[in-house]
Amino acid sequence: MEFSRICVYCGSSAGTGPDFADAARSLGELLARNGITVVYGGAAVGLMGVLADAALAAGGQVIGVIPRHLVSHEIAHPGLTELVEVGSMHERKQAMYELADAFVALPGGLGTLEELTEIATWAQLGLHRKPIATLDTGGYWVAFHAFLREAADRGFVKEENLRLIANVRAVSELLPALRSYSVPRLGKWIGLGEV
Repeated sequence: MEFSRICVYCGSSAGTGPDFADAARSLGELLARNGITVVYGGAAVGLMGVLADAALAAGGQVIGVIPRHLVSHEIAHPGLTELVEVGSMHERKQAMYELADAFVALPGGLGTLEELTEIATWAQLGLHRKPIATLDTGGYWVAFHAFLREAADRGFVKEENLRLIANVRAVSELLPALRSYSVPRLGKWIGLGEV
């Protein structure tokens, strides 16, 4: 499987250590070197800015999607290939989905977590079959995947749906993981035929 555009969800903060920014920088460079356009949230701050700057510096294309109310707060990146302004956070997620062939989550906060879980939910519901992965810099996503394991053990997530989000430890593993990704085919509902 090949990709022309990959959506990257990541923090508007840089986090507490240099590893997070290093991973964002490496990912931006990797995507640019492979001719893959970065689709992201359009900001110039935090990991978002590091990712965009690295991809652009490496000769890549970067499309930012940002709600108008954030543009007015002067956090929109001024040097992108394209900046798409939308009316709301919901429209932002929809536009990013439509623009991308795959999705990657770097470390981030509640917004990153919400974007990741929504795109995985859409896959669970059969609305798309695009690859999804977390980049587990410094073990950042370990607890998240452990939570999903716990949800499956307790009957709230189907076992097969644990494969909806691949988890990779290094930037170098990311494209091979996305290329070999396979979305499980199954019904969403747990216990429907068991009552």
